[in-house]
Amino acid sequence: MKNFKKIITIALSCVFLTNAIVFGAAAASRPKTVYLGGQPFGVRFYNSGVIIIDTEDFFDGEKYVCPAKASGLEINDVITAVNGTRVKTNEDLQQILFGSGGQELEFTVERDKKQLTKRVTPVKNTVGVYLLGAWVRDSCAGIGTVTYYDDDKNVFSALGHGICDNDTSALLPLGEAEVVRSNVSGVTKSSVGSTGSLNGYFTDRVLGHLTKNTDLGVFGTTTDNFYQNYPRVEIAGLEEFSTGKAEIFSATDGTDPQRYEIEIRRLCNKSAKSNENFVIKVTDERLLQKCGGIVQGMSGSPIVKDGKLLGAVTHVFINRPDEGYGVFAQNMVSYYEE
Repeated sequence: MKNFKKIITIALSCVFLTNAIVFGAAAASRPKTVYLGGQPFGVRFYNSGVIIIDTEDFFDGEKYVCPAKASGLEINDVITAVNGTRVKTNEDLQQILFGSGGQELEFTVERDKKQLTKRVTPVKNTVGVYLLGAWVRDSCAGIGTVTYYDDDKNVFSALGHGICDNDTSALLPLGEAEVVRSNVSGVTKSSVGSTGSLNGYFTDRVLGHLTKNTDLGVFGTTTDNFYQNYPRVEIAGLEEFSTGKAEIFSATDGTDPQRYEIEIRRLCNKSAKSNENFVIKVTDERLLQKCGGIVQGMSGSPIVKDGKLLGAVTHVFINRPDEGYGVFAQNMVSYYEE
C-alpha cells in the first residue's frame, strides 16, 4: 500500500501486524470454554486522532524550518484537536493548517496516555501553503486471524498483539474499527530474511467492531454468529503448559481454517506482560510448502494442545520463518476482563 506524502503529511493507511508487549492479570475469571477461531478477518481501523509518524524540514524561501519540531511535537504524538476543533482525519488537519493564515494554533496532543497542549505556528512554503512539517496517519487496514469467540460475553479476540503503526511500531489509538469477513486468495511465502503474507480481500459481510486495541491482542463485539459452526474448547491454564506436539488452526486459502501440525519448543516466560510466552516450530510439510512457515496475517491463529486452547501465534522469526512466538490464551482472556 503506497503512502501519499506531502510535507504536511498524508499517509493514509498501513498494513498492520507488527510487534507489541505488555499487560495481563490473574486468570481466576477466565471462561471455561470458548469457540475456536482460525478464521481470517479484515479490519478498517481509524485512529482517535492523527498520529505523527515522521517530521521533516522544508524550505520557506529563506531557510529550512520544521514548525512541528520547533513547537515540541514528537513522533507517535496523537493530534486530537486544534483550537478546540476535533481532528479525526488527515484532511481535517490539512484544512485547518491551510486556512490558518500563519496564526499560532493550539494543538491538543496525546502522548504516553497523557494529554498535552502545544502551541504551533504553521509556516508558508515556497508555493504559499501553510505547513506543519510532519507526516501523519489516520487509518490503516489489514488482515489477521481470530483466536477465539466468547459467546457468554459476545466478545472475540484476535492477533495476539496490538495493531501498531507500520512505521513507528507504536500502538495505534482506537477510534473506531469495523471488522469484516475476509477471503484468503493467495500467499506470499516467507523465506530467510523476508516475512511473507496472507493475501486476500475484504467481503461485504460485517462481523462486528473492535472495542479494544491492546498489546495482547484486539478485542471486539460481534453481530454475526457464524462462529457457532466451529468447535468449543477449554482454555488451558498456565500450569498445563508443556512442550511437544500441538496444532495451529489457520486459513491459508478461502475462509475456513485448516489444521496444521507444529511443535512447542520451549517456554520463554509465563509473564502476563508479554506476548512472547513460548516458541513454536512449524512441522507440517503442507504449511511449509505453501507458506514457508509463518507469514503475516497468521497472527492470532489459535494453538491447540491436548485438546485445549493454549494460545495464539504472534510473531515469526525473520531468519527462521518456520519458528515464532506464541502468547498464552489465558493471558489474553485475563487482560480483557481486567
